[in-house]
Amino acid sequence: MAKLATVGILSIGEMGMGIAKLLIAHNYHVVTNIEGRSEDTHTRARQSSIETLPTDTAVVQRADYILSIVPPRDALATAQRITTAFSSLGPEGKPTPLYYLDLNAISPRSAREIAAVFHSAAPAIRFLDGGIIGGPPSLAASATKENTTSNHPETSHPWKRPSIHVSGAHPLSSAPIAGANLEEVLNSKHISAEIGPASGLKCCFASTSKGFTAICIQAFTTAAQLGVLEELKEEISTRAPGLFQAGTNGVTSMPPKAYRWVREMQEIAVTHADDGGFEGEGMGIFDAVARVYDSVANETVLGEEKTERRKRGRTVEDVAAAMGEGLASKKMKKE
Repeated sequence: MAKLATVGILSIGEMGMGIAKLLIAHNYHVVTNIEGRSEDTHTRARQSSIETLPTDTAVVQRADYILSIVPPRDALATAQRITTAFSSLGPEGKPTPLYYLDLNAISPRSAREIAAVFHSAAPAIRFLDGGIIGGPPSLAASATKENTTSNHPETSHPWKRPSIHVSGAHPLSSAPIAGANLEEVLNSKHISAEIGPASGLKCCFASTSKGFTAICIQAFTTAAQLGVLEELKEEISTRAPGLFQAGTNGVTSMPPKAYRWVREMQEIAVTHADDGGFEGEGMGIFDAVARVYDSVANETVLGEEKTERRKRGRTVEDVAAAMGEGLASKKMKKE
């Protein structure tokens, strides 16, 4: 069967791999350029039906859509790589429009800056600002039915999918090559003709989820230092079981991603200042949250964790222990 469209994904991390598998299962051809990436990334690509191409120019030539799913710090550089590659095609460009979806955890300000790069360097590329809310797509064990204990019905789709909100002047549903189908497969929703709202929505959501995880990191670590971690866990699990489950899952899944979240928290801080009006001394709480994740990533053994090879931080107790060790070592260096 002929493929519906070709989608370039940059890059093939945990989320990128999940989306690649979802698209391949729905008859899309997925390509990427992983030159210079880690062996883990090369292994992920080899184990899936993802075609690896040698250059960004090859990706641009082949792809109908490019999804940028990189650490926030790399979002601008990735966009610049693609505009350079597109310019190398010459004055004729491509016979069909190329859509570029920036799905990175960045602020509306950063999204607008990236949009300006495309407008200036490659105006023929149709740019969309986007944000992913939820974990990587995965094939569900079985289709689910409506959950009668919740106000939110569960999906009957065979894949567990995050929500992908996009904004900009070019809705996916209007794209000439399988656009409406791609929008449905990705569980995507176009929410605005402006650049910025989709990234802003992502930042506001992550404020609550990853902000809460940072609070739990500090609470569990301090309780462990005081010798009352078990008592704290008992009180939270008894009085707020939903929060306890969310906190436990967040803290134990966080270590391999902490390095990415440092910049994401900084982007969230910019979002709340620029678009929320939370400016001035004492208002930028997410700069402090960024420092929590920087401590995890750069001052503890948790920063060495890889998703494929977890060793430390798989329990709340071990996260607290590793944090305690790292903070104690930092204090001794200062003294």
